[in-house]
Amino acid sequence: MPILVMKFGGTSVANIDRIRRAAKRVGVEVAKGYDVIVIVSAMSGKTNELVGWVNEISPFHDAREHDAVVSSGENVTAGLMALTLQEMDVPARSWQGWQVPLRTNSAHSAARIEEIPTTNITAKFREGMRVAVIAGFQGISSEGRITTLGRGGSDTSAVAFAAAFGAERCDIYTDVDGVYTTDPRISPRARKLDRIAFEEMLELASLGAKVLQTRSVELAMRYNVKLRVLSSFEEPSDTAGTLVCAEEEIMESKVVSGIAYSRDEAKMTLISVADRPGIAAAIFGPLSEAGVNVDMIIQNIAEEGRTDMTFSCPTDQVKRAEKALRDAKEAGQINYHDLIADTDVAKVSAVGIGMRSQSGVAARMFKTLSDEGINIKVIATSEIKISVLIDRKYMELAVQALHDAFELDKLA
Repeated sequence: MPILVMKFGGTSVANIDRIRRAAKRVGVEVAKGYDVIVIVSAMSGKTNELVGWVNEISPFHDAREHDAVVSSGENVTAGLMALTLQEMDVPARSWQGWQVPLRTNSAHSAARIEEIPTTNITAKFREGMRVAVIAGFQGISSEGRITTLGRGGSDTSAVAFAAAFGAERCDIYTDVDGVYTTDPRISPRARKLDRIAFEEMLELASLGAKVLQTRSVELAMRYNVKLRVLSSFEEPSDTAGTLVCAEEEIMESKVVSGIAYSRDEAKMTLISVADRPGIAAAIFGPLSEAGVNVDMIIQNIAEEGRTDMTFSCPTDQVKRAEKALRDAKEAGQINYHDLIADTDVAKVSAVGIGMRSQSGVAARMFKTLSDEGINIKVIATSEIKISVLIDRKYMELAVQALHDAFELDKLA
């Protein structure tokens, strides 16, 4: 039988009533003739509670025990979902990551999937099981220890299983009814997209849109897994939600598909750095080793052998970045006059595959911001994205203005 993967996030399985509601959706797909792999998250708020307990006991904890504790939330949900389906006379059983087994590397709390053998689950499908309910977010290392895939890891689990089993589609059920042109809480004119290309979704996810985890979109694009994002709180239909698919499957789209934003950005500037070959490596090497996620980078024009270097990073990594650069200076690796951190900025981005073939997007974006009196601090571009750093107080205004300027409330 064809296989369908269905993933239910924390809000979709937050209590017994919602688990029953999700189980009914699974039952509908079974009735259509699918064998179903269900990936479940922990109940809403449960993972945070477990992480809190670990940190309370041991702030500098053993990462292996952290994963053993934190992964338990998904085990509970998987068991409850399987029981609910059994009560509906749907042959189902639960699987923990190690039982599949979903094999990962040993990077606890941020493990990467290495292999998902299909033998065990396929054998059970042949014996009459119709639904395999799998605890998302977790796997097992070569050392035999439980691992977790990082926040949002159940999305990655779902796409990985869809790829491994050649599923017809991977449905991601969440508390929103699809992917929007921007955050509806900021722009009431935001429009739900029927389809969006993998590359666009990947950019939006990495730039702040929290509908899908970035790694899950990367996997879907690599293995051409069709993703559908839809709400578990609305009545199911074949046209519900947003389909994330290959660019070739989209007949026509706007030049810009969406406006993304990230509130938690910081702009850091090294004042008067020696302008010499290798200076960029000397700066960003220590930042990389310290785990600082650098995004935009600008180097000013050099004067008298000195230059300024500006980059952006998440606000919660500023202290780490400051220490890494201070240590590099004390070690004689770099020499700068001052380090200035501006933690009151936001990143706003326009994303669209149409940018590849149409000019003028940057000009319209910059003029729109200028007309609103918004100063641009940093600019970064890619083939299908333009991002700017601006003062955080103007973020919502910028999002609304750009959404209107590119007429994203209208169909292509």
